[in-house]
Amino acid sequence: MPIRVMLVDDQVLLRTGFRMVLAAQPDMEVVAEAGDGVEALQVLRSTEVDVVLMDVRMPKLDGVETTRRICSEPQPPKVLILTTFDLDEYAFSGLKAGASGFMLKDVPPGELLAAIRSVHSGDAVVAPSTTRRLLDRFAPMLPGGPREPRHKELARLTDREREVMMLVAQGLSNGEIAARLVLSEATVKTHVGRILTKLGLRDRVQVVVLAYETGLVRVGGHG
Repeated sequence: MPIRVMLVDDQVLLRTGFRMVLAAQPDMEVVAEAGDGVEALQVLRSTEVDVVLMDVRMPKLDGVETTRRICSEPQPPKVLILTTFDLDEYAFSGLKAGASGFMLKDVPPGELLAAIRSVHSGDAVVAPSTTRRLLDRFAPMLPGGPREPRHKELARLTDREREVMMLVAQGLSNGEIAARLVLSEATVKTHVGRILTKLGLRDRVQVVVLAYETGLVRVGGHG
């Protein structure tokens, strides 16, 4: 069954371009479109969708709030945020709202298609270097004040899992973490999976946000 994609953007021309790119793929199908968040929520009530390509700046209801509402539903589709600027506060807000990643609108078609497939398979799509820059810029916007008590579930992590979590939060890929800790990439992937399970998180994007929110990692990448 092809990946069912929904396009949410107030620019008709942009939706047309994305639709043409996706229509050429044998494993993808554009099943719905919407010009704003309100329309998107209405369409999703009656349409089965796997991945939503979500613009952030739209009339009536922006992409961040739309993403939050979608992701609060049981078994929601994956949401991939589309943004015009690399370091856009909307992208960070979108990740906190439950998006599985974000891409620039001018991304090469091949990268967009790869991102849709990755998100559909359960992976998060945020390049490590972009994660690093996003968090360094926007972590100060996270709730301030005392960081204790930390997320109570963090106590369930082993020392190695906490070490891996800190490196994930600094934006390192599994391969980079493996090299840093002298482990196999498969072992790192296993550790990441256990971290997600123990903390009840959906993907590594949520690991990054939680690590900063709890103070496990602070701005600049140091725990």
